Amino acid sequence: MRQVFRLERVDSMPQIKWNTKLYNDKHSFVTKYGEDLIGWLHPQKGERILDLGCGTGQLAFEISESGAEVVGMDKSTEMISQAKASYPHLRFQVKDATNFQFNEKFDAVFSNATLHWVNKQQQAIRCIYNSLKEGGRFVFEMGGKRNIESITTSLEKAIAEEGFVNKLSKEFWLFPSVAEYAALLEKQGFTVTSALYLNRDTALTGEDGMKDWINMFASFFFKKMAKGQTERVIQKAVEYLRPTNYHDGVWYADYVRLRMKAIKGPIP
Repeated sequence: MRQVFRLERVDSMPQIKWNTKLYNDKHSFVTKYGEDLIGWLHPQKGERILDLGCGTGQLAFEISESGAEVVGMDKSTEMISQAKASYPHLRFQVKDATNFQFNEKFDAVFSNATLHWVNKQQQAIRCIYNSLKEGGRFVFEMGGKRNIESITTSLEKAIAEEGFVNKLSKEFWLFPSVAEYAALLEKQGFTVTSALYLNRDTALTGEDGMKDWINMFASFFFKKMAKGQTERVIQKAVEYLRPTNYHDGVWYADYVRLRMKAIKGPIP
């Protein structure tokens, strides 16, 4: 079957109205794995750090515990509202990753599970580069090549069998390889100092874990479908995934992650 979901090509940035309660209650693994990424960041007291795509602010708070001055930004007004309510002593702003600037430059930019939502990657990388001090570091993790491949394949099959291919949204994620993303960074003037590409099957919460995941992260697929059509597609996709992604009463998402660290300019 011809692949409908071209994850390597991004026509338009996926738009989601984020459910912050579902995000925090059922998908806390996003923050959990981000905690390990903070080790790559190694924040220091007195540093000025930008958390790009901060979500509900948990990781920004954890970074701030080092004594660093943290600014969180996210395009989602729902996420920023929740972040401000949870951590009123920190600074959060609604900003687009492809079009932002700050008056004062940062020692580091941190980003967890955000960049695969961004369609204009070179514009985002340029903004990040311009926001850093010379020698500043950029530490991030995003979906890597072949991320959630079984999930998208099952959704594709269900959409085709229901006859809804013409209703499929033209919005897509971007899941690059190490080489592809390193080339984008180097084109801007970054020097890549560390890279990690790994499979990370991720346990989902509850008997409806896969259904909740699709509703949370893939709702943009169904923007042109009626509620009943969407429910039929998701139910079919979940059943297709059961033999491969459901083990011992637990659902798993077949995550593949790309983690990198780069510095602005050449290695000192």
